[in-house]
Amino acid sequence: MTGDEVLTLVEAHLVSVLGQDTGRAGVSFLGTERIDVLRFTEDDVCRYVTLGMSRSPMADPGADLIAQHGPRAELVLSLHAPQDSVLRRLAVLAASPSVEGVVLGPGAGLDLGEPLWDGSRFTAVLVGSPGAVIPDLELEGEEPVRFLPLFPMTANEAAWKRVHGAEALEERWLTQGCDLRDPHRSPADLA
Repeated sequence: MTGDEVLTLVEAHLVSVLGQDTGRAGVSFLGTERIDVLRFTEDDVCRYVTLGMSRSPMADPGADLIAQHGPRAELVLSLHAPQDSVLRRLAVLAASPSVEGVVLGPGAGLDLGEPLWDGSRFTAVLVGSPGAVIPDLELEGEEPVRFLPLFPMTANEAAWKRVHGAEALEERWLTQGCDLRDPHRSPADLA
């Protein structure tokens, strides 16, 4: 199955689960294929979903051969209010497996080193477990495409996560009642 065929299936899957997208933007980076970011709006939730990261399987950069099989994923960011300046930055995150040769999965942290969207206090994201919002897309003879939720982190939360782990940070957010979809939420108390 070609990468473009995978993306056609991914887009059809997204529309079947979330309805028609309410906007999109495409970004191309030198040496990589185009990555689109689709916006889906429902009630008070705006979801941004990448489309392009799953074109190729993610692979270990130390491998001698280009991966023909392996995990495929797209990224999902859910917020209570649209933040369309996040589009390019999400595309940057989605390009990281092909540019940096990383395999993304639950518990991974990605740091942009700049605000996730204009005026944001969040500069990083925590990758969550797939399947809660968008079910996996099964592919014949391939690993499924997983839709990995992203949770915005401040620089301090990202640093704390590196020391204490993703589960400990998630527990802090949970016990403090942090609304991870609130684009203006206060940082977690890490003391």
